[in-house]
Amino acid sequence: MSQNQLKEAFISNLNGTSLLEISAGLCLPPLCLLCRGLLLILYYLHHGKPLSSRRYSLLLDFLVLVSPLVFSCTVLSPVIFFIPVILATFCAGIFSKIYSQRKREARAPFGQIVGEFQRACLAPECIPAITVFRVYVNVLTAISILAVDFPQYPRRYAKAETYGTGAMDLGVGAFVFGNALVCPEVRQQSQGTQPRLSRQVFSVWPLVALGAGRLLSVKSIEYHEHTSEYGVHWNFFFTLALVRLAASLLLAAFPKHKAWLVAVALAVLYQLLLSTTSLKAFILHGSDGRDSRLGFLDANREGLLSLVGYLAIYLASVQVGLWLQGRRGSVRGWLGALRALALALLGLWVLLQLCQACGEPVSRRMANLPFCAWVLAHCLLLLALFVLTDLALVFTKLLVRGCSVPCCWRAVQPPDPSRKHRTEAMPDKLSQLCLISAINKNQLLFFLLANLMTGAVNILIDTIHSKAAFTLCILHLYMFLNCLIMYILHARNVVLKFW
Repeated sequence: MSQNQLKEAFISNLNGTSLLEISAGLCLPPLCLLCRGLLLILYYLHHGKPLSSRRYSLLLDFLVLVSPLVFSCTVLSPVIFFIPVILATFCAGIFSKIYSQRKREARAPFGQIVGEFQRACLAPECIPAITVFRVYVNVLTAISILAVDFPQYPRRYAKAETYGTGAMDLGVGAFVFGNALVCPEVRQQSQGTQPRLSRQVFSVWPLVALGAGRLLSVKSIEYHEHTSEYGVHWNFFFTLALVRLAASLLLAAFPKHKAWLVAVALAVLYQLLLSTTSLKAFILHGSDGRDSRLGFLDANREGLLSLVGYLAIYLASVQVGLWLQGRRGSVRGWLGALRALALALLGLWVLLQLCQACGEPVSRRMANLPFCAWVLAHCLLLLALFVLTDLALVFTKLLVRGCSVPCCWRAVQPPDPSRKHRTEAMPDKLSQLCLISAINKNQLLFFLLANLMTGAVNILIDTIHSKAAFTLCILHLYMFLNCLIMYILHARNVVLKFW
């Protein structure tokens, strides 16, 4: 077999992992974020000022926010269930140290602190958890698209062939979910149908261009590719572009606050077609039953027909985004939102179990109803964990007055609760020292650079036969270079966006 054939076989015919392992992995990013925040608060407690060195800030962010994820999906994957426990214990130790070392004059009874925490004002128009969610989806995707070509990346985390729940299968759906959370319909920037549609058509052209660029480059250099993933000519850039356009058309025809009904209708109808017609056989085996790739539809049947499932995920995510943007002026309001998210998670989990028991397993290749339910459930889980993390940091900052954590709410509680004027909290303004803000400013560029670097590494290095130490060095260097570029651009206030 040629090198390309070996690499293609290396990522083919896989079955994914368990839902429990996926859930354990999703606990890591919020715990890393919590750990970073607590370390910054502890630094302020000891030095009386925030961490101001850009060099050390970048190093801290990379070592705490990114590096643990590289280790967890490679050499530490056999003990993935213990890593959240270790991180949570470490965070508890830091919190205990902060609580015990507060300045004596700033100390207050624990009950009073809890009361202030519940009454703390937050800015409802800015939700840091959404930003962090979208950035971490990008970071995890960047790690996985290169790590999957190394033997240290467990095969069960890679995309499943037909049925299964791999970590990379979830990443595809999470990317759609994250984009829908900040779409124009959610941000309410469009005024009227025609302006909205024209802006959407214009805004997706970079995705179409990137999809065409990827197609031409892959074919011209004979880069290894997995045909059954999206088809011969299709790729995820095209999927994301068409889903955004189709969603805009549907949301122009239906009330956006009923987006979840359209999503349910699409997902259920598509599943009925898969179950009662020959559509499933066509997707899996082609028009002649022998995996033919004759004609454009046949050649790209996975990418084209799975659009329905991804569109359902996108519309449901729009509904989530609209709900999250509802005005919640206090911590108490967000605690109520967490309870609602927990109920939604329970409902989706029950739906997923029923679908798998009475129908078929999760299939990213077809984007069936179980896949939609699985993606939405786990995305809501990760989003809820980020909200919980942010609230935990708000509580800790009440213990140490004056400290700041980038990409986190700053709670401001008036001295006199009876005062009518209440100062609303705004996100901390240390964004120039924050890797999350840096990546958030140029997310598409970050994703593009990750793809280009992945291709370069695969061309220059025999990834399949790499040793563990070499793999970790390559992955860390690759991620650090990408993060450093984003950090430099952010420090110079450069946003490479012209559409």
